[in-house]
Amino acid sequence: MMRLFVRFSACLALGLAVAVLVLIGLMFAGQFGLIDALLLSGKPLAQLSLILLPETFWHELSGQADAAQNPALPSFLSLCAALGQLALLLAGGLLRLWYGR
Repeated sequence: MMRLFVRFSACLALGLAVAVLVLIGLMFAGQFGLIDALLLSGKPLAQLSLILLPETFWHELSGQADAAQNPALPSFLSLCAALGQLALLLAGGLLRLWYGR
């Protein structure tokens, strides 16, 4: 069980690195439509986390009062969620490719 966890963690780290490189590549290529679509995929999870997590959490995390209403926070959360989703997808594929049966 621990071996599977370590393998998945390694694949997830590699998947996150590849996802960030893909984002940088899309920025350099000027494919902002694809970046907007990527951000749109992370928006539901970002909105859900803003609703479910208490205001004190966001205040302690950002240091700003009423941080959940700040427009920069949902944008950043959607970027993080989108990169996380892409990293999980890549990690699953890498895990299946390298350690699958």
